Amino acid sequence: MNAEPADQIRLLDVQDLDVRLQQLAHKRKSLPEHAEIESLNRDLAQLRDLLVAAQTEESDCAREQTKAEQDVDQVRQRAARDQKRLDSGAVSSPKDLENLQRELASLAKRQGDLEDVVLEVMERRESAQERVAELTERVASVQGRIDDATARRDAALEQIDGETASVTKEREVVAASVLAALLSLYDKLREQQGGIGAAKLYARTCQGCRQELAITELNEVRAAAPDTVVRCENCRRILVRTAESGL
Repeated sequence: MNAEPADQIRLLDVQDLDVRLQQLAHKRKSLPEHAEIESLNRDLAQLRDLLVAAQTEESDCAREQTKAEQDVDQVRQRAARDQKRLDSGAVSSPKDLENLQRELASLAKRQGDLEDVVLEVMERRESAQERVAELTERVASVQGRIDDATARRDAALEQIDGETASVTKEREVVAASVLAALLSLYDKLREQQGGIGAAKLYARTCQGCRQELAITELNEVRAAAPDTVVRCENCRRILVRTAESGL
């Protein structure tokens, strides 16, 4: 393939712009905020699970407390009725009096036991409420950090995307001035060679593979016409000759 030396030089400009686009794409993908947000989201998910568990425990305790308090109230009401009967003097039979007094004693013990249950449930509920409050605060804190990291990420992405658009436009302008066949070969090689399709020959060394040309290859390049598109024997990339090639 033949192409004017100026076209081949401009191809290096295209390559520089493509390298810049690669760097921007890598930078966009590897922003530290991506990993930070991912890690924080994992923490947030775990905290939310813990919060749901704590809220469930608090809700269970609330129902248990309500039931225990109702049981205490029922025993208290029954004891009050029995005490009222006892105080009224309506029960005159010694045996009935003894039974009533025994029932009052039993109810008093039952009430005491149930009140202990209420206290125990209240303590558990209070502990669950404290846990809910703590986890709610931690969830809010982590969410705040996520929001901050997201804002930083979005700002960085906006800057990168703006620069990418600018470089892409510049690449389109420069590429349009390069011989179509040469550009097509370059694009094919760039895809095959990890993003580098053309390299400068500098001080007898290919800047694509960093290999110094063998003497026979160097003589072939020296003998090639200026408009001949030469290729590196080692990496097969387009080899662009300049005043610094050492020929």
